[in-house]
Amino acid sequence: MIFVTLGSQKFQFNRMLRKLDELIDAGKIEEEIFGQIGYSEYRPKNIKCKQFIEREEFKKIMSKCDLVISHGGTGAIITALKEGKKVIAIPRLAQYKEHVDNHQIQLIKAFEESGLIKAVYDLNELEKALLNVKEMQFIKYESNTENIINDIEEFINSD
Repeated sequence: MIFVTLGSQKFQFNRMLRKLDELIDAGKIEEEIFGQIGYSEYRPKNIKCKQFIEREEFKKIMSKCDLVISHGGTGAIITALKEGKKVIAIPRLAQYKEHVDNHQIQLIKAFEESGLIKAVYDLNELEKALLNVKEMQFIKYESNTENIINDIEEFINSD
C-alpha cells in the first residue's frame, strides 16, 4: 500500500493528487493508495482519502504501507523514516500557490543528499521514481533527539 500524506497546513497540493489520478488511470500505479490530503480542493477519483486523520489512524495506516509519498514537510518525512518506510518526497512550490516560498526544495534536497529518500522535483518524473524506489536502498534514519536533549541537560547543569 502507498500512503500519501500532504500535511495539515493550510496549503493545497492539488497538482500532486491530479498526477496520481493520472498515473492510476493510465495503469501505471496498481497498488492501493490511501491519502491524507489536507486542504487540497481536488478530490482524487482513484484514491481513498480523508482531509485529516487522527494520530492513531495515521500510525495504523503508516504501519500498513510500504511506501510514503509526501510533500516536503519535515515532520511527515521524519515520521515515515522513523517507521522504516521508503519515501518519495515532492516539494510544494510557491508558483502553484502550494506554499509561501520554495523552502521545501532545500529540505528535500538535504534528505536526498543524506541518502534517506527519493526526491521528485518534477511531477513528470513521478512514474519513474515509483518504478525505481522499490529497488533503491536508503540509509537508515537515526534520530539525534536524545543527543540533543543530553547536550541541553549538560549545558543547564554545568556551572
